[in-house]
Parts: sequence; C-alpha cells; structure tokens
Amino acid sequence: MNGEDPPERPEYITSIINGLERYNPEAVGSLETYVQEQCEQKYTDCNANRTLLKLYQLNPDRLKDEVVTNVLVKAMTQFPSPQFHLALHLINPSAANQGELHEALSKLRTLNSQLEGAKYAQFWAAVDGDDLCADLIADIAGFEDMIRLKIAQLVSQAYREVDLELLESWLGLSGDATKQFVEEVAGWTVEGDSVKIPSNPDNEAKKTEIREDVNVEQFARVIRRSWEDTIAV
Repeated sequence: MNGEDPPERPEYITSIINGLERYNPEAVGSLETYVQEQCEQKYTDCNANRTLLKLYQLNPDRLKDEVVTNVLVKAMTQFPSPQFHLALHLINPSAANQGELHEALSKLRTLNSQLEGAKYAQFWAAVDGDDLCADLIADIAGFEDMIRLKIAQLVSQAYREVDLELLESWLGLSGDATKQFVEEVAGWTVEGDSVKIPSNPDNEAKKTEIREDVNVEQFARVIRRSWEDTIAV
C-alpha cells in the first residue's frame, strides 16, 4: 500500500500538489474534499494531505479541526513510518496548543506512540474504552481493520509461531473473530493455543557463517612471538 503517492490520486490533485496551486488558498476546498474521499475509500495520500496542512499553516483562518485530526488518523494507519510526525509538525503551533484540537492531538500522539512502541494491547484498550478516541476515528472507514493488517504484517516478519491469547491482545480480537482474521485474512493456521505463521524471507532463521582467514605465515608469526615471549621469561 503506497500511502505517499497512491494510484487512486485523481489528476486534479496531482496538478495541485505539483504546481503553483499548492500555494493557492482556494485549493483548500478541493484538498479537504479529497481527505473525505480517502476516509471513505480506505486509502491514504500523505503527500496531498501535507499540502493541505501547509495551506492551513499559511492560512490559519481556514483551518478545520476535524479535517486536521482525520489527516493525522489516516497518517497513523501508515505505521511504522514517519508519516504521522511529518503531518503533526505542519500543524500551526498556535492552533495546536489550545482548545479541543490540543486535546485531540495529545490523544493521537499517545495512540501513535503505542503503535510505534508495539504496545498493541494498550492501543486497543484506549480505542475501545475512550469516547474521544471513538470520535477521532469515527470518520475513518475500516480504521481498525487497517491497523490490524499492519500489526499482522509486523508479526509475520518476526514470528513463525505465536501464542493465540497474546495474538488476540495484539489484534484487539477474541474468540471466533480472532480465528476468522487469522485464517481468512492473514492466511495463518490456528493449532490449539498457538498460531502458526508460514515462513517468509523475514521470519526464516538465517545461517550466519563467520569466516576467519588466517594464512600460514600469520599463524607462524603468532607461534614465534609466543615462543620468544616464553624464552624471555
């Protein structure tokens, strides 16, 4: 999934971000509509969204809190990557440090930090048990599914087998929902209390060969020096 320059990007958006229109305040409306389209159709265009945040930075009177948080939540789905922080640093500090937006940004920073730190159980606990979190992700169709797919991808890169209960906590699922995701979405196998993950180039054990090239002359010098040191004593 290309979240920087997705194939779904329409031509008129390409014209905006690659031309002088990227500095035109009148482009804000088109870019905001495009953010909504991304939220509904489950893809992300971080490049275009940063263009919108830059226009908000230059034209603070046009900033809309809900659009800003939607952009950040979409960027969060690209973890592990710098996309969330790249977007966050484009938000006007005067707007980010006051009111409801300040509270929302603080919550989103926490969620992103939990994902980047692989604290998946804490992430799902926050998402499921916090009204503000629920509001922040409400506009993002398939948000939880996208996060689970990213977590599964990272797990498959590090494990060949994982405890089922532990995996449930990482995915924020339980029971039949876990089994369905594991078998139908991830393509893994549940065997008793464990989940088997097929081998791939990332999770295969790799044989490491350590080769030391010492020729006869070098070895002879070591023996001679040792003998000379012994005689000297």
